[in-house]
Amino acid sequence: MSRTFTLKENLGLQFAQWENTTIISADISKQQREVLLANFKAAIRIPSVSFSQTHQNTSALREFDQLLRRVFPNVFSSSLVKHEVVGNYSHLFTVLGTDPELVPYMLLAHIDVVPANEVDGWEAPPFSAKELNGFIYGRGTIDNKQCVMGILQAVEYLLERGYVPRRGFYIGLGHDEEVYGYNGAVNIAKVLKSGGVKLQYILDEGLAVMDGIITGLNGPAALLEESPMPRLFGYGPEQSTFEHLAHKFQFPLRFMMSNLWLFNPLLSRVMERRPDMNAFVRTTTAVTMFNSGVKVNVLPSHAEAFVNLRIHPAQTLQEVLDLIKSTISDNRVKLELVDGFDSLPISSYDEQSFGYQIIKKTLLDMFPQVTVAPSICIGNTDSRHYMDLTQDIYRFNPTWLRPGEPERIHGINERMSVQNYEEIVLFYFQLIQESDIRILPPSHTGQHEL
Repeated sequence: MSRTFTLKENLGLQFAQWENTTIISADISKQQREVLLANFKAAIRIPSVSFSQTHQNTSALREFDQLLRRVFPNVFSSSLVKHEVVGNYSHLFTVLGTDPELVPYMLLAHIDVVPANEVDGWEAPPFSAKELNGFIYGRGTIDNKQCVMGILQAVEYLLERGYVPRRGFYIGLGHDEEVYGYNGAVNIAKVLKSGGVKLQYILDEGLAVMDGIITGLNGPAALLEESPMPRLFGYGPEQSTFEHLAHKFQFPLRFMMSNLWLFNPLLSRVMERRPDMNAFVRTTTAVTMFNSGVKVNVLPSHAEAFVNLRIHPAQTLQEVLDLIKSTISDNRVKLELVDGFDSLPISSYDEQSFGYQIIKKTLLDMFPQVTVAPSICIGNTDSRHYMDLTQDIYRFNPTWLRPGEPERIHGINERMSVQNYEEIVLFYFQLIQESDIRILPPSHTGQHEL
């Protein structure tokens, strides 16, 4: 019971004395708001669709390049910014810092989107950027042009206001993330590696601010990912997710979340019953394609199935393959790996984790009602191609997702609220300045933990 009332994970730095940095105010006029929304809508109207690794709308990608150069003139003309086109359509920006001793960081996003068809039931055409009831509708509004435009809009505003960064940083905009990023992100990473670049942290797309989605949680949370696979709850970062959120639950959930050393088995059994939570517990499987038979009255002699697996951080790809083979245990069934890789290493999230704490501070300064917690990002992103450049990769952006919103990602009626897009611009505007501090303040955890 004492732990239930006192456990507030990672609270110490909220009471710490942070290094003073010159913060430029993000006062945005009504006219500027109109312009930034017009820029965002223009980006949504460009159908930069990736259909497959060999089929992309390259004319749209060229049009997107022209849009960026037109609406962000300071980014492309400033002596502080070096711009390179990589892989024909991707973009790498190098923003120089005044202190070469400070290790740079990197912001990632991607230009391409998945296909969308109006006949599927969209309330507005998927590439119209039509505004309805305070929301901008269109493919890419939450995956991932809000980050592409939000990052560059923030840098544009900072340069307009005379900002000169102390800590240098990079911006990588891939053009083929939706089809594995082999031409975009892979080549950007090669450019950086050839230059001997090492990064303090990387921030990419991924999880979001979940408001009303986690049952029993009071307030929003910002989350930084018959023979079922074995339960692995507690062997990855998922236990820390609920310990960080424990104080925002009501009884009896607060009691359980604060004492996962005791309630792990019970919680994992509850979570595995929900498809949206099962990936916290184990490696998940989904049959995505199945082919068999040629006629309704003839037994098929051959069957073929494609299975998509999301590997839990506590397992390796080889362990999963071995488990599948032993479960099938039938020589008539041939198992072939089409493509795959191990889950990414777990990034640090303690009180001396520079990237995590900078992201957290920026979020709490903007949204004090939010609880920040580490988590598992179920989907893969371009960031997996940058593993050799840093130990800390965080996949998050401050897109607010409420009940019903996650289904819009890669689905119909994808949308972004006008207010939320403005918040995303301000988040990056603030994050870039917060990253200028040299070191984190000392930990004060010992004064607040039981």
